[in-house]
Amino acid sequence: MKKIITSYFVLIASAICMFAQFPQPQPRELSVEEKAILELSHDKWEWMADKNVEELRKLFHENAVFVHMGGFWGTQQELMTIERGFIHYKHAELLQEEVRTAGNTMIVNSTMRMTAVVGGNEVVNPFYVTEIYLKEGGEYKMTALVFTSRMETQAPPQGGPQQRPQG
Repeated sequence: MKKIITSYFVLIASAICMFAQFPQPQPRELSVEEKAILELSHDKWEWMADKNVEELRKLFHENAVFVHMGGFWGTQQELMTIERGFIHYKHAELLQEEVRTAGNTMIVNSTMRMTAVVGGNEVVNPFYVTEIYLKEGGEYKMTALVFTSRMETQAPPQGGPQQRPQG
């Protein structure tokens, strides 16, 4: 009996230590500015889907960097790629988002599934996406957009576009 009680005690203590070592993230209330940057990020995905390079030109910093699976390039090449449809971002299914603030910089980290047409073929790829926005002259400009591939354990759902996550 004493051995069983000791085993239970060790098991419970181990579980407590494990959860203490790896705390679960706690949801936090976003500031007004953080909510606004998420809305701007959502608008950006819509502008990309609509190939609205005029709005994107206003948003992208002239020295922005865009990192894709095939390499990286600057603002003008990104705008040309979107406008001509070399890569047509059709839909961003946002699964999770977080916003971090560092001075006059906002960082949006997203987990998503991106539907795009690449080389005439429609593809759905899972990504982690990092967007960096810099506040200049009272407005935010995107200075970086980085796609990192991620693995999924199951195929993405088929069907129509999903709704935006509520911020």
